[in-house]
Amino acid sequence: MDAIRIGVVGDYQDGNETHLALGAAADHAAERAGSRATTTWVATPELDGGAEQVLGDFDALWIAPGSPYRSMRGALEAITYARTSGVPLLGTCGGFQHLIIEFARNVAGIPDAAHAEDDPSASRLLIDKLACSLVGRTMDVTLIEGSLARRAYGTSSATERYYCQFGLNPEYRGTLTDHGLVVGGTDQDGEVRIVELPGHPFFVGTLFVPQTSSAPGAPHPLIGAYLEAARRRVKGVRVGG
Repeated sequence: MDAIRIGVVGDYQDGNETHLALGAAADHAAERAGSRATTTWVATPELDGGAEQVLGDFDALWIAPGSPYRSMRGALEAITYARTSGVPLLGTCGGFQHLIIEFARNVAGIPDAAHAEDDPSASRLLIDKLACSLVGRTMDVTLIEGSLARRAYGTSSATERYYCQFGLNPEYRGTLTDHGLVVGGTDQDGEVRIVELPGHPFFVGTLFVPQTSSAPGAPHPLIGAYLEAARRRVKGVRVGG
C-alpha cells in the first residue's frame, strides 16, 4: 500500500516535545494498521494566500501545537481547506484552538472571532486564557456518548496530557454547537476538551496532545482513527472508489 501522506501545518521547533512526538505517533498508528505514513511539515507562512495549492497532494492534515503561529492566516486557510474539501484533519493543542476560530469565523457567523494569544484586547475572544494553566498536567477526559472520539477510544474516559494555557471561552460553546460543531469530550468540570464535525470524514480537535501518549505497539486510539480516515481517502482518491 502507498504511504499515507500527512501534511503537518505548523512552525517546527527543534526540541519541542509535542513536535518530536508527532511523526512517531503517526508511524505507530500506521504500523498497527499494516500501512505506512509520511509526515511533511508545512510552515504556516507558506499557506498565507493559498492553502489548496500547497496542501492538495496530502491525504490528511494535522494542525500542530506551537502557536502563536508565524501566520495565523495560513493556519486558518489550511483548516478551511480541510473542512470544505473533506480532507481528514486532526488539530491538537494550538490546532484545536484554531480549528474553533476558523469554524466560528466561517460557519458560526462570528467573523471577528479572536484568540487571546494573538489579540488579547479583542471583543470576541473565542479562545481565551484558561483560569489555570494546563501546561504539564495530565487529566481525565470524559468521552461523550455517540461521539467519534468515544467510538475511537472504545471507552467512556481517558487520561491525557496537556501543554496549553488557552481554551474555548465557554460563553461561545452554545453558538458553536448550534451551528454544528459537536463536543466530543470534556474535563471533570465540563469544559470542552474535544470538538468534532459530524458528516466530515474526520475533523477533530483536541486541547490535549495525544501524540505524546503514543508508543510502539500501543498507538493512540484517536490517531488510529485519524489514520483510518486517511486510508479511506487514499482508496477513494487514488483508486477512484
